[in-house]
Amino acid sequence: MVKWRRHLHQHPELSFQEYKTSLMIADLLEGWGLEVRRGVAGTGIVAKLRGDLPGRTIALRADIDALAIQDAKECAYRSTVTGVMHACGHDGHTAQLLGVARYYSLHKEETAGTRVFLFQPGEEVLPGGAIRMIEDGALEGVDAIYGIHLWSPLAYGTATTRPGPFMATPDEFEIEIIGRGGHGGLPHESKDALVVGASLVMALQTIVARNVNPLESAVLSIGRFTAGSANNVIASSCKLSGTIRSFNKETRSVVRKRLEKIVKNCCEMYDCEYKLRYFEGYPPVVNDAKEAVRVLRIISEVLPETATGPCEPVMAGEDFSYYLEQKPGCFFFVGAGVEDGSSAPHHHPLFDIEERAMLHAAQLLISVADDSAQDV
Repeated sequence: MVKWRRHLHQHPELSFQEYKTSLMIADLLEGWGLEVRRGVAGTGIVAKLRGDLPGRTIALRADIDALAIQDAKECAYRSTVTGVMHACGHDGHTAQLLGVARYYSLHKEETAGTRVFLFQPGEEVLPGGAIRMIEDGALEGVDAIYGIHLWSPLAYGTATTRPGPFMATPDEFEIEIIGRGGHGGLPHESKDALVVGASLVMALQTIVARNVNPLESAVLSIGRFTAGSANNVIASSCKLSGTIRSFNKETRSVVRKRLEKIVKNCCEMYDCEYKLRYFEGYPPVVNDAKEAVRVLRIISEVLPETATGPCEPVMAGEDFSYYLEQKPGCFFFVGAGVEDGSSAPHHHPLFDIEERAMLHAAQLLISVADDSAQDV
């Protein structure tokens, strides 16, 4: 698994461009005797292994795409592709699921039911690869589905999940403010788009603070602010973009409506025009209660010294949510960070994982799948 992961880390590919990654995965799986379907959702793979014993059909999923980030690590397996790196652990997800598939190929006579391995493209970009995998029939005949995320905020040796809402829905928005540029010494002849943008940044922060029930969870973050071209020029335009994250439809609707109203009124107040583009992200990840209890029990059996029980919800998003809308299942975190918490966060140029965590991920997925396959 380490060898596979490091190869993928050195040769990352962006969402829906995972051609060499997909080829590597499919060739390995076919070499182990699995039934392989290529080109699912473009660059995805669906593979099946039918066990010799009766049982249910269990799907296991890994995402395979990388991010448009320059790898800043100094290590032997640093990305060789300029501006692209596995900054979220998908190389580890792919490698550990390959390990699980290899295990089952060697233990077919002991396996109850069927295992379906989903290697999914495009998790990092909306609308995501999961919904396209489903449309291409990836879940046909599946009784339950499970997936993991190697999680650097969690120390190696741990794993966790929770019943019900687990990860948030990640909506995105872009705002362009259109004013009138001019001379920095003659502001009265201009409409300063930068000032409008600055006002908007502050005004938008009141949405969660003053419009969302404090017992509900929501986050609005401005991630990008671009305006101006010179010190003595008043900006003619300003661009803002960010994300909105929440767990339920009512809160999501409240935040979006307030965003639209504040942008409209703020721009009118400064006599500027605007363009607002809103992109609905994945649904929230909502784990099946029964399946989450199963996973927590398996975690306590596989990692008895570090099992902590259910965790708090996380405001990051994941398109595994689409699978859980179709089939019962559970998504869970496997600790892949250093114990003192100093690991670089996900989507960071220095991101890396504790590679031994892939073994825990594989052990947990095999144990969960075997347990679930024997349900009557």
